[in-house]
Amino acid sequence: MLRILLIFMFLGGFGLAYAQVTTQNPASTVTPDKMRLTLEECVQIALQNNPQIKQAGLQVSANENNLIQSKWQRWPSLGFNASQGFSFGRNIDPFTNQFVQQNISFNNYSLNSSVTLFNGFQLQNNIKQNDLTLQASEKDLAATRNDIMLNVALAYLNIISNRELIEVARQQGAATQLQLDRTQRLVDAGSLAESQLFDLRAQLANDELSLVNAENNLESSKLQLKQLMNVPGSEVIDVQTIDAPDPALRAYENTVNEVFDTALQNLPQMEAAKLRVQSAGAAIEIAKAQGLPSLTFSGGVSTAFSSAAPKTRFVGDGSQGTTQEVVSSTRFVVVGDQTLPVTEVVQVPGGSLQTFNYFDQLNFNRNSRLNLSLQIPIFTNYQTKYRVANARIQQQNLEQQANIVTQQIRQNVEQAYIDMNNSGKRYSATANQVRALEEAFRVAESRFGAGAINSAEYNIAKANLDRARANLIQTKYDYTFRTKILDFYMNKPITVE
Repeated sequence: MLRILLIFMFLGGFGLAYAQVTTQNPASTVTPDKMRLTLEECVQIALQNNPQIKQAGLQVSANENNLIQSKWQRWPSLGFNASQGFSFGRNIDPFTNQFVQQNISFNNYSLNSSVTLFNGFQLQNNIKQNDLTLQASEKDLAATRNDIMLNVALAYLNIISNRELIEVARQQGAATQLQLDRTQRLVDAGSLAESQLFDLRAQLANDELSLVNAENNLESSKLQLKQLMNVPGSEVIDVQTIDAPDPALRAYENTVNEVFDTALQNLPQMEAAKLRVQSAGAAIEIAKAQGLPSLTFSGGVSTAFSSAAPKTRFVGDGSQGTTQEVVSSTRFVVVGDQTLPVTEVVQVPGGSLQTFNYFDQLNFNRNSRLNLSLQIPIFTNYQTKYRVANARIQQQNLEQQANIVTQQIRQNVEQAYIDMNNSGKRYSATANQVRALEEAFRVAESRFGAGAINSAEYNIAKANLDRARANLIQTKYDYTFRTKILDFYMNKPITVE
């Protein structure tokens, strides 16, 4: 947590504008092998290429879809169904509902709609839960971006530090080589014994090894940066140097408790934890609603077609029509030994036979329906009870997770605060050491020029001063960064005064 804020010191304190570059013009990514990269450009490339950020962004998109979909659940649903069927042998005619001995083909069509009028406020609480989950995932994305930015900043700083150490190693080797050359001339002139060269040659070998180690550390730190940027390790990159001003050692203006209270209100990790606790509260209400009555309204329109239906039908015109004699097929009389059918006089209404086609039958068979359904759960085998209990446990678990995040923030703030104080003390002590060694080297340089000391003593004095100056640079960056970390916890603009 503490380390996350190093990047903000870089971006704010040294005048970088990461946000504009990464959000407005992603196509302008700097190719690593074209120039010396600034920290801004390194962060830009890392955020564009890092799969963890892309994965977190996809999770945000998925949660956003869930929220939109849950809002649409408040609207009525609408569906259309169609079917084609064939029946063979003895069947029920779908048109007349009578048994027939024939093969039938039939179609069914229906248009249905339903809407939930009340279900214990499940829809509203589901929308609330999805909204809180979306906000929490957005905070997770911000935390992931901060973590990547942090790692890039640390790798960038390691490159700068290792580059300075290389320069110190070269200066030490040059001083040793200078002394070795001088001693070699004195040995050749017979003024010194050859044995005095052995120590200087060993020291030169140690200096060369230190230079090689420093160069290797520089390459390792560059590889770490390239891996964070997700670019091939074979790419040739270099970074621009950032010079931090000398810090002004003074007591920090806010107490550790003030820093902690402000950090709780600004860090995305804390906000995400709080949002998840609220989301769990909505889940409890959803579980409770499953034990409440629900009211649903539905309706639909349907029709059907059957090949068994007559292809024509009689359509009357409303007039009386005519009378005619019709021989009955069901009524008979017996005269002697003969059975004779009865002839009846029937009234035939006025009208005509009309063709009964496919669409006429669909229109004839059309029906509509409306339905209001009330469901009251009476006993559900304690499903609702234990769903609510588990939802409460989940909320308590997330509350404990929020407490863990709070504890981590407090520990990080307290550690940052004491590290800042300790770094200030180290800087003050190192500055005093440099001043003392500068005076000692000035005296040694004068005595060496006068021949009062040998070259080994002169070389030792110079090497001590070089190491002290390198330590002073490192402690200067360290104290500045740790101060800016506290500034970020306090939600202050990050600037270097």
